[in-house]
Amino acid sequence: MCGIAGVIDKNGRRSPEQLAALARAMADAMPYRGPDDSGVWADPAGGCALAHRRLSIIDTSSAGHQPLLSADGRHVITYNGEFYGYLGLKAELEAEGVGFASRCDTEILLEGLARRGAGLLSGLDAMFALGIWDRAARRLTLARDLFGEKPLYYLDRPDLFAFASELHALATLPAFDAGITREAVANYLCWQYVPAPASIYRAAAKLPPGSILTLAEGASPVVETFFRFRAAGPAESRRSLDDLADELEAILAATIERRLLSDVPLGAFLSGGVDSTLVAALVAKKLGRRLDSFSIGFAGHADSEHHQARETAQHLGTDHHEQVLAPDILELGREIGRVLDEPNGDTSCLPTWLLSRFARERVTVALSGDGGDELFGGYNRYFDTLAEEAALLPGWTAGTAYLSDRILLGPDPVLARLFGAVPPGLARDLAVERDFLDSGGRPLLHRLRELDARHYLPGAVLPKVDRMSMQHSLEVRAPLLGIDVARFAAGLAADDCYAPGRGKLVLKRVAERWVPRAWLDRPKRGFGLPMDGWGKAALLPITAGLLLAPEGRVQGWIARPALERLLAEQDQNFSPYRVWALFVLEIWLRHHAAEPAEEPASAAPGRRHFLARTRRFFGMAVP
Repeated sequence: MCGIAGVIDKNGRRSPEQLAALARAMADAMPYRGPDDSGVWADPAGGCALAHRRLSIIDTSSAGHQPLLSADGRHVITYNGEFYGYLGLKAELEAEGVGFASRCDTEILLEGLARRGAGLLSGLDAMFALGIWDRAARRLTLARDLFGEKPLYYLDRPDLFAFASELHALATLPAFDAGITREAVANYLCWQYVPAPASIYRAAAKLPPGSILTLAEGASPVVETFFRFRAAGPAESRRSLDDLADELEAILAATIERRLLSDVPLGAFLSGGVDSTLVAALVAKKLGRRLDSFSIGFAGHADSEHHQARETAQHLGTDHHEQVLAPDILELGREIGRVLDEPNGDTSCLPTWLLSRFARERVTVALSGDGGDELFGGYNRYFDTLAEEAALLPGWTAGTAYLSDRILLGPDPVLARLFGAVPPGLARDLAVERDFLDSGGRPLLHRLRELDARHYLPGAVLPKVDRMSMQHSLEVRAPLLGIDVARFAAGLAADDCYAPGRGKLVLKRVAERWVPRAWLDRPKRGFGLPMDGWGKAALLPITAGLLLAPEGRVQGWIARPALERLLAEQDQNFSPYRVWALFVLEIWLRHHAAEPAEEPASAAPGRRHFLARTRRFFGMAVP
């Protein structure tokens, strides 16, 4: 993977050299995203500079240097990603007379976009964030992959427009507005992340997954959506699970095989859970490839997932590597809070950081099982909500039941006690999402999967994997988020995914062909932490000391008495996840530019407009 950045001068006052310096500073703020090479390109005619940090994966020669100009010199790209189907497009373009100077997927994607336009993106089997400058039209195009595997932030000021792979890179710009509103902090404490298109900073935004931003000279940015996961299957299946499993296995095998193409060492994360087990099984057994697998565990904990991962690896015949640790979790948490470009309260950031560091000792690319729960219906919270729906409880609604402490880090009552009331923009956003879940017309499981695929997956899960892996210059590929897999999952009936108390039925039907069925019914596993390692006795007093200290930063957004009340509540009814999120936020604020700010008059409608437009796109089929 790589790091990208760029800047557009909107008033013509900066020279190409000055723009190049700004772009270079942004890229150099992310050296771990691209330790192998770096480059800057500035338009000699002025107005634009692009920068790149390279982690070499395919064609590690200098021919893959970026930013890269198209053959005719009109288009320039800075690209972070992997285009898994690039060889097919290359053959098509060569048949049209296009020649190529490298084996790099970037060159093929650039020439394809130059000839076929942005419509090409909707059919790509790829993860990406990219910026393309059209020198003739004086137009910038940004785009982000289907589910948000790769990050892309931007800011739009009267004097300039800028974008970067990480938020703190934008903070290197002169006169950066580091203002953070109470609304943004409330969003973080509600969801454990700040949902797109907002960011923690009021001045910056995230390009939503599956979206394209176009900036023409003299105009405002226009954002359009080219992909939205929509579960369109019926309630009851018209096909047998075995028939569906045959089709899914073929799709997964082809999707994974494309992700095995690499000019550097490649391995796989293995937790012992269904999704990572299935990915490793198809590589090792169906495709017959040698595979290095990686797992971590925690000393002194009998339920550490590395035991199951080891058993799975032995069954599959992978070259397994495990590391059993006894880390200082709170000290490591300080490191995580420091290096995150935007606060993320997902506690599994820590084991992902450790696992990525361990895997990077031997490989540069790792396969993961991310996306299986969202696309195929695997979360226990789905089961609880569907069981309640079936019970026909008086006054029950799906939106209220699901968007509660079932998934929210800070549900409405907690936020009201912290802020006096749920901030109005967040309250409206929650109402929109609850209305969506209550809308009916399709199976509730489909609506739950869609909500998490467009909200939780790109908000918590994928940023965690991207940021923690890239801190160690490790590329992570998620086959279960491939476009063909998404199309298949979107067409499943509700009962292809779920039966009372059990989920991911068709995915498990494939997996049981390769591993014992009993393993697939074990309690859900991930790369988690032992709870007593960061429990009440350790976490609560340290967090209280940080929050209530005279130099405590969170007090700039939440009044000290409200924090004291929350901490007293936690002493009686401890929630490690809620306290952890506050711990991470405090550490993050101490290591990043941040100032309390009023909510801009134009900010709140932006989020609501995006949500309303997203609802309209639910009418689209998966491309």
